[in-house]
Amino acid sequence: MQKTVTPTHCPYCALQCGMNLTPAPDGTVEVGERTDFPVNRGALCGKGRTAPALLSSRVRLTSPLVRSGDGALVPAPWDEALDRIADGLRRTRAEHGADAVGVFGGGGLTNEKAYGLGKFARVVLGTSQIDYNGRFCMSSAAAAGTKAFGLDRGLPFPLEDVPRTGCVILVGSNPAETMPPSLRYFTELKENGGTLIVVDPRRTRTAEQADLHLAPRPGTDLALALGLLHLIVAEGRTDEAYIRERTVGWEEARAAAMAHWPEYVERITGVSVPQLREAVRLFCEPEAAMVLTARGPEQQSKGTDTVGAWINLCLATGRAGRPLSGYGCLTGQGNGQGGREHGQKADQLPGYRKLTDPAARRHVAEVWGVAPDSLPGPGRSAYELLDALGTDIRSLLLMGSNPVVSAPRAAHVEERVRALDFLAVCDVVLSETAALADVVLPVTQWAEETGTTTNLEGRVLLRRRAVDPPEGVRSDLEVLHELAARLGGDRGLEKGFPTDPEEVFEELRRASAGGPADYSGITYRRLAEENGVFWPCPAPADGPPHTAGAGDVGDPEDAALDALPDDPARAEDPRPGPGAHPGTPRLFLDRFATEDGRARFAPVSHRAIAEEPDDEYPVLLTTGRVVAQYQSGAQTRRVDELNAAAPGPFVELHPRLAERLGAAEGDPVAVVSRRGRAVAPARITTAIRPDTVFMPFHWAGEGRANTLTNPALDPTSRMPEFKACAVRLEAVRT
Repeated sequence: MQKTVTPTHCPYCALQCGMNLTPAPDGTVEVGERTDFPVNRGALCGKGRTAPALLSSRVRLTSPLVRSGDGALVPAPWDEALDRIADGLRRTRAEHGADAVGVFGGGGLTNEKAYGLGKFARVVLGTSQIDYNGRFCMSSAAAAGTKAFGLDRGLPFPLEDVPRTGCVILVGSNPAETMPPSLRYFTELKENGGTLIVVDPRRTRTAEQADLHLAPRPGTDLALALGLLHLIVAEGRTDEAYIRERTVGWEEARAAAMAHWPEYVERITGVSVPQLREAVRLFCEPEAAMVLTARGPEQQSKGTDTVGAWINLCLATGRAGRPLSGYGCLTGQGNGQGGREHGQKADQLPGYRKLTDPAARRHVAEVWGVAPDSLPGPGRSAYELLDALGTDIRSLLLMGSNPVVSAPRAAHVEERVRALDFLAVCDVVLSETAALADVVLPVTQWAEETGTTTNLEGRVLLRRRAVDPPEGVRSDLEVLHELAARLGGDRGLEKGFPTDPEEVFEELRRASAGGPADYSGITYRRLAEENGVFWPCPAPADGPPHTAGAGDVGDPEDAALDALPDDPARAEDPRPGPGAHPGTPRLFLDRFATEDGRARFAPVSHRAIAEEPDDEYPVLLTTGRVVAQYQSGAQTRRVDELNAAAPGPFVELHPRLAERLGAAEGDPVAVVSRRGRAVAPARITTAIRPDTVFMPFHWAGEGRANTLTNPALDPTSRMPEFKACAVRLEAVRT
């Protein structure tokens, strides 16, 4: 019998690597290489290879759970569980108003589910209190990119451009561990004669590959970028013609940078002046160059300004909106890009529209069949929403997130979750947050459902269903439909929440049409034929639906780059399919998405992190990830192979710091901040600065790193300062 092979995509990071899934006779699912997908070209990391382990009923939920009279979670029929959720949400609305109900989503939800959740919050519940954990991912980069370019997309060019540029500055990113298949792009960059500069306080596996590693003190990336721009100006390396023709705000940004002379920046960052000068030389000498940022500079209380300062480097040297040059953000979560484009975020409507824009409200309201005035305004950002649980927000519907582990000041967030009148969670596994719920619903996951995601390049992908879900498991779309029937059945609201993902996507297309993230020219049929379509991709004004195959779009290699068109918002591949927009692999090639077509410099200056070390807390803590675990670990901690590779938390510290503490390798070490205490074994290494310790954030319990982190928020993006806070170390005697 011939085996059924389903081409699909990995459920984890924003690469959304292509893979083939084949059900085996014993009920397991085999993972195979899918070499036709251009992003990973068949390569998979350990997480991707072992992803089918989560399909096992041994590790995942297969029945709704409800809180019994004695406080235990016990199995219950679906109708009872759904009725309890509807009653809990209805009761809160009646007693405290619509905004007393909160909704919290996840960056792993498909576009269809993210769209449905945002619509459900605003149309069925009537609440403004919706946000998602993607706020903790790349919101600072999104804010800075929108300010500078008028439009945010993680990468405004495909990853295939990276090996063909001259130099890449990689700021606060460790793709060797966070998205391993992407490392080949940086390896190929060096093989092609380009150079790689890595900015990271740790000598990570990625930094070991760099031609130049800059190890600034955590929280000083802003000063570092300003110091580099100072040298670019002082050494006459600016592109004055580009600045005149394609930007505004240069005088103010230049004046701010010139106040950050190299010796001053060296004192702030710990990066020597010769290293600063070498970084400028490597970046400016090639004809093309890129700056790519990730969570390091973004997860700060000044993250928007910090990213803006790195964008300034690209603008000052003419390295934005040109072939093989530009600024980009390496998105972390699987659908962190699409998840915020279509309505999960507190201040946005589908199509990346602003919730405060009257025209946007009219357009989306017409698609939804409601009055524009009925749509609530912007609500709280993610941490502010979590902080209000149990007080202003009395009930919460949560889908695909585990904030008890992933949020900053996690012990406080756990207290707020416990203080809720009612909590309902939809998830694949019983996460630490789900274990606190009044009702838990078991929902389908990646290989058991069809839906679209948008990867870090802005490439919209079709993730196909390969296996049937276990009996007793339903999709999130079914959950929204059933809750809409219970909460708005008298108004027929459930009709606006279909359970077929393609039907939801067709509505999403209409809702996004004309918006910055325009998906209206993308269809399931097209996605099934092509290896993804880059947004914006508007529908043709006239003509039949797109029917072209992947070969009609063409391969954007050297000849294609020579033929790139002028319109930045509609930059087409040179061989489009008949009657259809081919998508936009490269943005801003002739003008930016601002009113006048010019990019904006950010006039920013260095400022300290929210919590500097002092006598009581003399060391800096920074957090991050390891290769074998993912995000809060709710899924990967249930995979034996991954746990064998990364069994638990640790504290990485320099030998000099360990000596002062009297700690040896493997000794338990307590890390204490103003918010709490975490204990984990010591991992002693010279790969970290002596004034800094590192903890991965994948684990709950006493080793929970986010017990310690600071919820100080960026004033623009509302991103918490995960990457730098003051701590002290204590030896733990056993």
